Amino acid sequence: MARLSQAIGRIAPSPTVAVTTRANELKAEGRDVLGLGAGEPDFPVPEHAREAAIQAIRDGKSKYTAPDGTPELKDAVREKFARDNGLEFTRDEISVNVGGKHTIFNALMATLDAGDEVIIPAPYWVSYPDIVSFAGATPVIVSGGADQGFKITPEQLEEAIGPQTKWFIFNSPSNPTGAAYTKVEIEGLIEVLRRHPHVWIMADDIYEHIVYEDFAFHTVAELAPDLRERTLTINGASKAYSMTGWRIGFAGGPKPLIAAMRKLQSQSTTNPCAIAQEAARAALTGPQDFLKERAAVFQKRRDLVLSMLGQADGLTLVKPQGAFYVYPDCGGMIGKRTPGGSVLNSDEDVATYLLEAEGCAVVHGAAFGLSPAFRVSYAVSTEVLEDACTRIQRACAALD
Repeated sequence: MARLSQAIGRIAPSPTVAVTTRANELKAEGRDVLGLGAGEPDFPVPEHAREAAIQAIRDGKSKYTAPDGTPELKDAVREKFARDNGLEFTRDEISVNVGGKHTIFNALMATLDAGDEVIIPAPYWVSYPDIVSFAGATPVIVSGGADQGFKITPEQLEEAIGPQTKWFIFNSPSNPTGAAYTKVEIEGLIEVLRRHPHVWIMADDIYEHIVYEDFAFHTVAELAPDLRERTLTINGASKAYSMTGWRIGFAGGPKPLIAAMRKLQSQSTTNPCAIAQEAARAALTGPQDFLKERAAVFQKRRDLVLSMLGQADGLTLVKPQGAFYVYPDCGGMIGKRTPGGSVLNSDEDVATYLLEAEGCAVVHGAAFGLSPAFRVSYAVSTEVLEDACTRIQRACAALD
């Protein structure tokens, strides 16, 4: 049998995908399972985006496009960056990819070599360190615990930067915690990055439009034009526009990096789906008023989860400023015994217990680099959330 590559051995299947897959398997077996593992909004795709996709099919727009996006979609992305972030890009500074994950993958694979290091604040989105490892580089994890609001400090960033540092990955609002950095907090990190011109900045802004209580979103290139030539600003259609399955991500950045990403994409996927590109173009250029309306719904769901899980034995919570996740500390559950006689020794044990005892699918904190905790996605209906939180309360109360 042929031997698999060393690169594939450096990564594991995505834990968040695995949880969703397992929940769906149990549902297919007839189990009553509530899935709180997926970061997938339950809202419909905007009507104008759906109609654009249908029209694209009717017009025969189903051929190959340029590897990193049609001119029309690139112009829509440019318009979005100018409108929302005050950033001006030319077409050859824009990359359109098969989802935000693919954008990140292309950027890291096009720039990393063995011996390079990438700074990743924890808790982190599960794919960041695996993509870095697949590229042969080393993830450098910097932890921002609950006592810091799940954010890292400028001092921590300064200490982590070394001569081999190639990238700093910055995700705000954050998956898995919903933590969002203020303008002042970002400017503190920027001051550190100014002192280290060899470090590139990856700003993952995918949850930009899902923020609460008049929180003001800012991105690095907006606040630091002098760092523009080493900053890649990433966004996409998945979260704000509920277009997860359409797989359209995009980025704006320096021409040499965008050209390298284009070269890599030309030898992998070629282009994103032509029909999905038309839908994304319409989403970005059409009405945007629904974004605040949906954020308001997410805020109500967040408050519901905070209230109900705040009453559960063994859990403590930090209030998120954005995204659609809560990251409860489950340290109060560790060491306790389940009704079935098993001892909970880790947050993975806790997640397994919640799934088996109450049919609640959550993702354990170790997958995100900070334990003991688990991630709850509230991108589901209020009715499902109320049921799920009641089940989690019951599961916590049943521990000895």
